[in-house]
Amino acid sequence: MWPGTWRKVLAGLSPVSGAAVRVVKWLYCPVGKRDTIFALSSGHGKCGVAVIRTSGPASGAALRSLTGQQELPRPRAVALRRIHDPSSAETLDRGLVIWFPGRLPGLRPADPGEFTKRAFQNGKLGLTEVEGLGDLIHAETEAQRRQALRQMEGELGQLYQRWSEELTKALAHVEAFIDFSEDDNLEEGVLSRVDAAVQTLEEEVRGHLQDGRRGEWLRGGVHVVIAGPTNAGKSSLLNLLSWSLNSPLAPRSLCLGQRPAAIVSPVAGTTRDVVESALNIGGYPVVLSDTAGLRETQDAIEREGVSRARERLQRADVVLAVLAAVDVAPEPGCLAEALRAILPPGVPARQAPCVLVLNKADLLEEGRGGALLGACGEGALPPACLLSCKTGEGVDSLLSLLGTQLEQMCGDPLAGSPSLTQARHRLHLTSCLGSLGRYHGYKSLDLVLAAEELRLARRHLGKITGRVSAEEILDIVFRDFCVGK
Repeated sequence: MWPGTWRKVLAGLSPVSGAAVRVVKWLYCPVGKRDTIFALSSGHGKCGVAVIRTSGPASGAALRSLTGQQELPRPRAVALRRIHDPSSAETLDRGLVIWFPGRLPGLRPADPGEFTKRAFQNGKLGLTEVEGLGDLIHAETEAQRRQALRQMEGELGQLYQRWSEELTKALAHVEAFIDFSEDDNLEEGVLSRVDAAVQTLEEEVRGHLQDGRRGEWLRGGVHVVIAGPTNAGKSSLLNLLSWSLNSPLAPRSLCLGQRPAAIVSPVAGTTRDVVESALNIGGYPVVLSDTAGLRETQDAIEREGVSRARERLQRADVVLAVLAAVDVAPEPGCLAEALRAILPPGVPARQAPCVLVLNKADLLEEGRGGALLGACGEGALPPACLLSCKTGEGVDSLLSLLGTQLEQMCGDPLAGSPSLTQARHRLHLTSCLGSLGRYHGYKSLDLVLAAEELRLARRHLGKITGRVSAEEILDIVFRDFCVGK
């Protein structure tokens, strides 16, 4: 439909006004809930096709009202219908409708995420799959899309569910031993098997937590901090990367003429605060930060900017250390000393996740650039590149080095076991691991306390998957030991 149509269609359900674009109607009505909801399922904004989705008993009446027909389309079959204004019978446009019969009372606008919530409550999606769906909707890079799709398909949830089932079995066996061991109804070696299972699970959870934060980096972005002395070209580098990556097909000269993301000035100490730009580098999400020049100063405002720069450096995932190539000698010792003045205290240059950017290469004498790169190789310094923010020469080399660093950090989201993606997952898994460790300490002192630690560990896993049930424990007790036969 053309502008205004889908708003008029929604007006048949509730008072709405405004403009929009061509629409496909999808009327959906599952069974088992109390009332009816509706929403623009495809999101707001300019688009070629929009989807209106309803769920509830009034869906049928709404569809008949909007199409001007007494008969509903054949269930689960696409039908082309003329769409009418329900108040004036004016023909608005034509659209596709799909009818899924159901029985529910009431009609109201859907709450944010309510369709997905119903899918979770009806067992169609697990909690980790719901989170993956949310990540997929908000994915801005190819790597984010791959990771979110993998999580949405349930692989991460299946891993956590397997662990939860193993814990449930272990807990059931411990509780059975506590309650029935004196009746000689249990097999020998029950606790030994529980100990082995808990030990294996502990190792798996610990290994899962030690993933180098790959999944969290992919989901939230790798924080890359541009740091260096004043007038080294840090703000110019932020502008150059922002322009180059946001307009990859544009000529360098055109990019350099666009509106800057950060203020550039020959006056030292221009940058007083952290300036950020979100970028897509090789399919990996990056949050690029420009910081104040690192130097001693009497200016109170600049001193605060330097303090914020050093604080941001402490939390950086990757550092782009920018030096003016004309200000450093082509000697490993001089380069290392200049780099140590940038990196956080106590972090050796060769161990820091860092790329050394030698800017202002256009001002170098012939042969000096090669000597600088050679000195970087001899001194076991971080990967280095020559760059001219003025001409744009060398930006491809920098992006290649940075892309390699990002690939090493984030890896392939489709390879290996699924990675942690949420901070809450890490929190609950860390707590789960702590409970498993305390189980080993309690088992020889008080088996009841040891069982409680297994119960707590299982509860933390259940908070990740959204499934916590005590009945499963009883099922395993009677199934495995035939208690009460």
